Amino acid sequence: MKTILMSYLLIIIIPFANASTSMSGFVYTANEEGNSMSVINLTTGDVENIPTKITPHNIQVSGDGKLLLIVGPVVKKSKHSGMKMDKNEKMVPGKLLVLNSLQPDAEPLVDLEVGLHPAHVVVNAESKLAYVTNSEDNDVSLIDLEKKKVIGKIKTGQFPHGMRMSPNGNEIYVANVNDNTVSVIDVIKSIEVTKIPVGKGPVQVAFISDGKYAYVSLRDQNSVAVIDTKLQKKIANVSVGRNPIQVFATPNGKLVYVANQGTETQPDNSVSVIETDSNKVVATIQTGKGAHGVVVSNDGKRVFVSNIVDSSVSVIDTGTQKVIRSYKVGKGPNGITFKETP
Repeated sequence: MKTILMSYLLIIIIPFANASTSMSGFVYTANEEGNSMSVINLTTGDVENIPTKITPHNIQVSGDGKLLLIVGPVVKKSKHSGMKMDKNEKMVPGKLLVLNSLQPDAEPLVDLEVGLHPAHVVVNAESKLAYVTNSEDNDVSLIDLEKKKVIGKIKTGQFPHGMRMSPNGNEIYVANVNDNTVSVIDVIKSIEVTKIPVGKGPVQVAFISDGKYAYVSLRDQNSVAVIDTKLQKKIANVSVGRNPIQVFATPNGKLVYVANQGTETQPDNSVSVIETDSNKVVATIQTGKGAHGVVVSNDGKRVFVSNIVDSSVSVIDTGTQKVIRSYKVGKGPNGITFKETP
């Protein structure tokens, strides 16, 4: 099938002096304001910007690295909203697109309607099932990727947004922005088993590697909640920068990186680094304006942060806790994900 997506190359910006920038792999961003995704080749330094058929909010590489999953509303703005509307000005369902990660500019392998205002997507270890939060529907779509169909809906709290699957694959924690809770989904039963109160405006979740603790960004109280996953209870609260959005733990579970976006009128430009042994912030790193998404490389040496206001990605060296490079990407990057070089 002939592709309808066109791509073009952008130029890399700002290599930082006196810093080791040797890297490999790929970083992908979902550019919500540009209706595009960007692909950063860390080996060559090239950045490819690819238009998408949706307004992408989140993007995720599958565990085997073969698939690239993107979710968001359908591209078409009404006079009243950035979401696509029908003739009665009612919101229409968004979509999940599944791409070949090696050919992201080709036609999607899966082009599937999900729910209203899809926000985030995760995929199981076998790359057979995907889960999408539908913020306006207060549920999660369960998708069979082989059958290319929605096979179930799982109710959550109000306005589910970010989510992560536990390291053992048994649970999914979903941050419910409007009722200040985290839904715990039993993956085998495909049901919500409990809600955990966490604080104001939870946006995203990060598990440490052994799964004992989960960290939840609390956008509306400038902090991160710590959940004991065995007790299914909040046990601590860590103050961070202004309006934290995404969180991500290092592979060894020792550090959690928190992207502080700030507000639209007063964007923040920092990442808070939480030491998990003490649950204290041990470093604050200046990035670009509107730090939103964060992901850590598989070897734990690099952290990649999407800056929604600056339309850039900052690269942090975890050894020095300093930004060592920045890349220009598409407009308004939100979600971000990393893939190792095959």
